[in-house]
Amino acid sequence: MRISTFWELMAHEFGSGYSKVLARDLVMAEVGDRTAVEALDAGADPKHVWFALCRAQEIPESRWWGPDKEPTP
Repeated sequence: MRISTFWELMAHEFGSGYSKVLARDLVMAEVGDRTAVEALDAGADPKHVWFALCRAQEIPESRWWGPDKEPTP
């Protein structure tokens, strides 16, 4: 997963404003007692950070990959 995809999923799930606050302020043990921003800045895999954030916020697994998209032809 690219960092841009991480931010797209964040904005979709939490809104463009709150997603930035959440990524900056929520400390997660699963990513080394860091925030999402700190973990990404340290080189963590964006997919790992996204899934950790989903678990921390109790997002249903059915929404972990974002909105359904039309298949690419």
